[in-house]
Amino acid sequence: DEPQRVATAISKWGLDYVVLTSVDRDDMPDGGAGHFAETISTLKNLDKKIKIEALVSDFQGDQSCIKTVVDSGLDVYAHNIETVERLQGRVRDRRAGYLQSIKTLENAKNYRPDLVTKTSIMLGVGETDEEVFQSMRDLRQAGVEILTFGQYLRPSRRHMRVYEYVDYEKYEFWKKE
Repeated sequence: DEPQRVATAISKWGLDYVVLTSVDRDDMPDGGAGHFAETISTLKNLDKKIKIEALVSDFQGDQSCIKTVVDSGLDVYAHNIETVERLQGRVRDRRAGYLQSIKTLENAKNYRPDLVTKTSIMLGVGETDEEVFQSMRDLRQAGVEILTFGQYLRPSRRHMRVYEYVDYEKYEFWKKE
């Protein structure tokens, strides 16, 4: 009964906005979509004013899973593309893909046009300015309203190295796009 417990706890916190996320739920046939949807709808029933963002997987492209989450009553559908198209195989799990992630966001928006869609890109992993601009154009074409950038930090020597620490001026440069 985790969805009920989570929703009850969050409603008691008195928050205006909450982000729900989880590790990949490959152990569940629907990738955890039903779990997200039940938690969101239960929370909305307990607190009609709270805004809910769900940061979810790409559900391996399964449209029914995307629709399940979209139909739950959430306010922001988030799925991170993580990096530019060329670097997907080096940065992300091989089961994920740039086009599949873009399509996930686009389909969420198509299912519910009033839904806010959001994604994030890690910087400093070897991307070029033009690749970042292309990703921005691709996301805009898919109807994504919110894009956040973050600096990649290497958690240990066993992980991918940092190729660049991005200066503030670079963020301002991309902001103009």
